[in-house]
Amino acid sequence: MCGIGGFYHPHTDYDKHPEYYRTILENMNKVQRHRGPDDSGISLTAHFGLSHARLSIIDLTTGHQPMFKRAGDYLYGIVYNGELYNTAELKQDLMGKGWHFTTTSDTEVILTGFIEYGPNFVKRMNGIFAFAVTDPIHQSLYLFRDRSGVKPLYYTHRGEETIFASELKGLFAHPDIKPVIDRRGLNEVFSIGPAKTYGCGVFKGIDELLPGHYLLCTPEGNHLTRYWQLSSHPHEDSYDTTIEKTASLIYDSVSRQMVSDVPICTFLSGGVDSSLVSAICAKELKKQGKQLNTFSFDFTGNDKNFKASSFQPSQDRPYVDKMVEFLGSNHNYLECQSETQADLLYDSVKAHDLPPMADVDSSMLYFCSLVKNYNKVALTGECADEIFGGYPWFHKKECFEANTFPWTMDLNARKVLLNDDFLDLLQMDDYVAATYAKSVAETPRCADDTPEEARRREISYLNLKWFMQTLLTRMDRTSMYSGLEARVPFADHQIIEYVWNVPWDIKTKDGVVKHLLRESGRGLVPDEILFRRKSPYPKTYDRNYEALLVQRIKEMMHDGSSPVMQFLSKRKIQEFLNSPSDYGKPWYGQLMAGPQMLAYILQVNYWLKEYKIDVQC
Repeated sequence: MCGIGGFYHPHTDYDKHPEYYRTILENMNKVQRHRGPDDSGISLTAHFGLSHARLSIIDLTTGHQPMFKRAGDYLYGIVYNGELYNTAELKQDLMGKGWHFTTTSDTEVILTGFIEYGPNFVKRMNGIFAFAVTDPIHQSLYLFRDRSGVKPLYYTHRGEETIFASELKGLFAHPDIKPVIDRRGLNEVFSIGPAKTYGCGVFKGIDELLPGHYLLCTPEGNHLTRYWQLSSHPHEDSYDTTIEKTASLIYDSVSRQMVSDVPICTFLSGGVDSSLVSAICAKELKKQGKQLNTFSFDFTGNDKNFKASSFQPSQDRPYVDKMVEFLGSNHNYLECQSETQADLLYDSVKAHDLPPMADVDSSMLYFCSLVKNYNKVALTGECADEIFGGYPWFHKKECFEANTFPWTMDLNARKVLLNDDFLDLLQMDDYVAATYAKSVAETPRCADDTPEEARRREISYLNLKWFMQTLLTRMDRTSMYSGLEARVPFADHQIIEYVWNVPWDIKTKDGVVKHLLRESGRGLVPDEILFRRKSPYPKTYDRNYEALLVQRIKEMMHDGSSPVMQFLSKRKIQEFLNSPSDYGKPWYGQLMAGPQMLAYILQVNYWLKEYKIDVQC
């Protein structure tokens, strides 16, 4: 993967002040260098500035960017972050139309495809991507993002100028872009965070390009176009055919995403999702006489401290052991200490430029930094739960009937530390209700759905548009912070499109959670793993970790320079610290309970201070 950035102005001539604008491009590269430490480049012309920091995965020697290609009298340019999984097919088509290629990179295929077919070429692409193309004929800039939103792309407008970057810090490298947060941004952080409204950049005036969209910037103005969306229709395949097609789509996606000029590995938790991905990878690598590297994650002392709950019924280690033996993989058991995940809460903020998922995020940041010592590309089992209905809120009656986001139904847990004046300002209930209603209203409908099936679609849509985006963001930032490329085969748009219309009685036949996925893995994964009860990403049960957080919260409270204290009540914090911790009632998702609330507040405080955020409300 890579980091991209740049700017466009249809009427300003950047060449009149080249040193100034080239410095901005260099700074954009510098702050995003972690995404692409292998190579970098910039380009400046009259109306376009492009920057690129490269992580070399495909075409290790000739894939330098920005890349340019001439067509007649015109020179087109591109900066690209991603991987294209149907490069060979697209390249063959373009060669049949007379195009010649000077590299083996997918970047050149994308740029050539754009020149040949225009922006609709993106519909032919199967991959994860965010890229910018300069159109010299119309003096226009195009920004594209993949269908599932795996790769990030932020942008902002300053009058007629458009500035874009892979990460928010890339935008802030521009001297005219300042981090400002208003009431809406504060609601994003406190009312729905660590999730965020899709398309919202949280900071004032900053947007994230929506998945499945492209933005066209022209001398006449800017226009956002949706090139992909889900379509609801009756499912006509039989039960057996559905399983067969799903299995084929999964196998095809995983095998395609193994494409790499460097060795790949997988994250292996011992659950059905990561085990299925690992099994396909191991099988394909064995055909080449190669052994798969696998990695599992846990926390120091969890063998003694673990306590089962409805959210986390079992530890992963015994199931990992079984899968390693079954796969014959070269396995690495990685552990994180309490001090490490507490210390990395702040690096985690720097990776996101926003307050992320507390220690769920900081620990993954640490694990990815270790994996990078072995491999540059990893395949993960992320997104299967959102697509196949694996989370508890797909199944619980109270979640099904709730008129709000099912992973954060009780806002009182979020209000517990906030002062009354700030609560009056936020109006959290109204903000959450409005964002929820907007998303539900967008759900693609099918006239043949029963009321119950229609509600299933709503919950599925919420998961795809909200919860999955949070986890994809976590995966991208925690991996790319160390220059590790993490791929998510289950987020392939063909899988999403097909499974979207499969009725619930097939997805969960006989009451088995993710029945469709499990049956699709028959023969690839042992039944003991295939039908294991879901257990999410591990978290620490070490009370010393909580003690560390309490100590740091107290230091924050008594530090007069702590910016988050303007929003908090010291009395409420003290009452919270004196009350027993409840690890079984998360305030967000499955893993973020009392200790994670403390960690999140520490992250918010660090974020406000480190980024020198101007609060305007």
